[in-house]
Amino acid sequence: MDEDNAVIRRTRTVRVTVSAGITGATVIGLGAGVLPWWQVLALALPATGLAGWTGSRIGRIDGIRAARLEPGERVIGTYAVRPPYTEHTPPSPHEGPQYHLRVTSRGVEMWERAELLWKHPWPELRVIVDSYRLRIHHLGQEAGTMLLEQPGAVAEVRLAAQRHGVA
Repeated sequence: MDEDNAVIRRTRTVRVTVSAGITGATVIGLGAGVLPWWQVLALALPATGLAGWTGSRIGRIDGIRAARLEPGERVIGTYAVRPPYTEHTPPSPHEGPQYHLRVTSRGVEMWERAELLWKHPWPELRVIVDSYRLRIHHLGQEAGTMLLEQPGAVAEVRLAAQRHGVA
C-alpha cells in the first residue's frame, strides 16, 4: 500500500513539474506578446524536459524514503534543514535542500537527499527547542542540532515529540 502511494506521489510530482514548466514558458512567451507560437513551443520543449527530469529525481528520492518506512509507520512531516556550519557550499537551486528531517509515527530520521544518515525511535529521544534551533539527543548523546527552514517547523517537531511521550 505504501509503495503504491509512493508511485502515485512520484507520478503526480512529475506531472505537476512538467505542467509548471510548460505553463511558465507559455505565459512568458505569449504574455510578452513578442514571440510567435512556434518559438514559444520551441522554448517550452526544453523547459518541459528539464522539469520532467527534476520531477523524476524528486520522485526517486521520495520512493527511496518511502521504502524505508516500517509496516504501519506513517510520515508526520518532512522538514528542510539548513547546513549546520557556514563553510558548507549550498546546493544548486535545481537540486533542492540537501538535508531533511523526517518525523514519523515511530521516530525521527535525518536524510541527505536519498541517503539515510540516522534514524532513532521516539522512546530513545530527548527533543529540546532552543529558540529557533532544534536539538535532538539520543540515549544521552547529542544526535544533532538543526536549523529548520520552514517557519514554525521547530514547534511542530516538538509537538510531535510530546504526543509520543518524549521529554
